[in-house]
Amino acid sequence: MNFLIIGLDGTDEDALDRRMAVREKHVARGAQLMASGNLWYASALFHDDGTMKGSMYFVDFKDEDELNEYLKTEPYVIGDVWRDIQIHKAGVRDPWLFNRDKEFFESR
Repeated sequence: MNFLIIGLDGTDEDALDRRMAVREKHVARGAQLMASGNLWYASALFHDDGTMKGSMYFVDFKDEDELNEYLKTEPYVIGDVWRDIQIHKAGVRDPWLFNRDKEFFESR
């Protein structure tokens, strides 16, 4: 089952410090999710001025219970980075249609 996770950071003055304190762990956890096939796509989210405001993950898990188990290990959840977490059930009809070679993205 596909899920779209939108995690918005806190807006207090310590928000960026919390993000940076656990960022390496978040990236490492993301690499584990990619290797297992659970993470299909991810992106940082930005304010108009270019500062980070959150993250987007498009993931695939067996069910909501498995998704919730992952969230218990997500460094941005544990580290109190994501203060507003929205989860939407999703479905990509033909996900292989959206994959492109690295060269496509490097040429843009």
